[in-house]
Amino acid sequence: MAYETALLHRPRQSVPRTPARLAPLPPPSARAIAEAAELVGPIYDTVLDQGRWNEVLGLCRDFVGGQSASIFAKDETGMAGGIFFYDGRLSEPYPQLYFDTYAHLDPSTGGHLLTPLERPVSTGDIVDLSEFYDTRFYREWVEPQGLVDFISAPIEKIGGWAAMFGVFRHARHGMADDGAKSRLALLVPHIRRAVLIGRVLEERSYRAASLGDACDGLAAGVFLVDAAGSLAHANASGHELLRPGGPLQLRDNRITSANRDAATAIAEMIAAAGRGDTATGTRGVSLPLRDRDGVPYAAHLLPLSSGARRHAGARYAATAALFVHKADIDIPAAPEVIARTFELTLSELRVMLAIVEVGGVPETALALGVAESTVKTHLHQVFAKTGTSRQADLVRIVAGFAGPLTRRA
Repeated sequence: MAYETALLHRPRQSVPRTPARLAPLPPPSARAIAEAAELVGPIYDTVLDQGRWNEVLGLCRDFVGGQSASIFAKDETGMAGGIFFYDGRLSEPYPQLYFDTYAHLDPSTGGHLLTPLERPVSTGDIVDLSEFYDTRFYREWVEPQGLVDFISAPIEKIGGWAAMFGVFRHARHGMADDGAKSRLALLVPHIRRAVLIGRVLEERSYRAASLGDACDGLAAGVFLVDAAGSLAHANASGHELLRPGGPLQLRDNRITSANRDAATAIAEMIAAAGRGDTATGTRGVSLPLRDRDGVPYAAHLLPLSSGARRHAGARYAATAALFVHKADIDIPAAPEVIARTFELTLSELRVMLAIVEVGGVPETALALGVAESTVKTHLHQVFAKTGTSRQADLVRIVAGFAGPLTRRA
């Protein structure tokens, strides 16, 4: 089942390690690399058949090691979020109960949202576990299910939102180790590419139609190319992107760019796609482009070399589909800017924002589901780092960081 409707949350509390301090992951084993390669094709097949996501998430869950896997989104303020794809392996009614009752008590959101794209983190990487175990969220939602850890990685950040792929660990799996994180890291770039392209395609069905014909009505530019890199088909939006001064150019019937680095990257992406799913690699998931006026675009490549994807592009002997659309500009919102400016931990940031929103220490402790002593400890640190001594000063700081577009005239 999937909970696709945005649901209201409140800010969450955590005691994080700064993502920049995360230790590098060890290289995955040769066996893990080989097993991950078997999952890449099914992951990309979800682009043409969104109904396969639940099955594919189950395969990913078993590869990483865990109880349940999902793709979900959260607002960086903790006020909204939802599950988009889910393998159905958590006990009912806990998935819905999370959004109805416990989402605002989840202490991990801030850490997940400030983690670099595609970087796997476990609960212990971003939250002080001794404090985590004292929260109402742990006692009433996590522990009753026998869950002990959660590994996740951001796959996209747009405005104030982040989408993530994550796997819950049950007690029988134990806490996530570096091996589990390395296995998840092998899958995340491919999951990210599939989700991004799926978003461009929206909810259309391509299983019974030529991909080129089905994409003709899309706002995004779609280019089907063959193994030699020659253009086999472009939709109407794609032809518009080839206009003089556009982000792409057509030379000798090959898609390229006026920018030398972008042109090289496009050629390498298309050549890799012709060699198979895994050859697309884990880098270059989103290729940035700009037109002559500096307008940003993003390009994503889908291999068409196996399964349903091969049949979708068969009419044109296409081996890859290049999707190009205007890029959403990710502007850091006020909470993240505040945290970085004053070097606040996420726990301190959450207490600061809650104090501003709900008022005093008792009210904040109740809203966050933690002890008043915990709130006081973090509040003293906030005062010290911001050079303030009163709650009214914190209100002025938060107001000062609000962007002009968020203020009412």
